[in-house]
This record gives sequence, C-alpha cells and structure tokens, in this order.
Amino acid sequence: MTAAEIDLRVGGRWRYVMATEGGGEVAFHGEYREIVPNQRIVYTEVFEGAPGAQAVTAVTFTEAAGRTTLAILIRYDSGRDRDAHSTYMEDGLGEALDLLGRTAKALAIR
Repeated sequence: MTAAEIDLRVGGRWRYVMATEGGGEVAFHGEYREIVPNQRIVYTEVFEGAPGAQAVTAVTFTEAAGRTTLAILIRYDSGRDRDAHSTYMEDGLGEALDLLGRTAKALAIR
C-alpha cells in the first residue's frame, strides 16, 4: 500500500493505492454509504483503471460465542464488471484476509 485515505463516515470517501509486482501502481476509491458500528459497513468501490465499473460492497460482522464472523457481499452493475474484477481480486483479497486473521490473532494474545 503506497497511499491510504479514509474518511470513515457516511458520505465520506476512501482511496487506496497499491504497488504491483511489476513496479506500477493500481488505485481504488469509493464512498461510504452505511456504517453501523460493530455490525456493518457498506461502500462503493471503483477500480481507477476501469472507472465506468462500480461495485457496492457490504461487510458484516457477526459475533457469537466470542468469535466474530466476517461476511463480504459485492454487487456489480453487470456480469462483465464482476468477471473483470474477479481476475485481479481473488489473490489480493485472499492476502488481505490472511493479514487480517494474523493481526486479529496477534491482538487477541495481548
């Protein structure tokens, strides 16, 4: 991650810029539509390399028996946008979730 801008409030905007293995950068931005503390965040996402394609992502957190389950649901405007997004998203999302898991475990040990 080479840049991260986060205005975490309804109507607030976010933007991430990441370095690629080839030495370039990719950027994403969006706007927060709904924030329910400890329960749900809904936001738009635009890959700046394909500015006409927008996704809406809902992230929910559910706690039961001392464990939190994270669920991510992404809605695309078209199947074409979904398929294009999935070509680069799978690896990056997997890495991000692995990092989140390691961070959560490290914080739980404290």
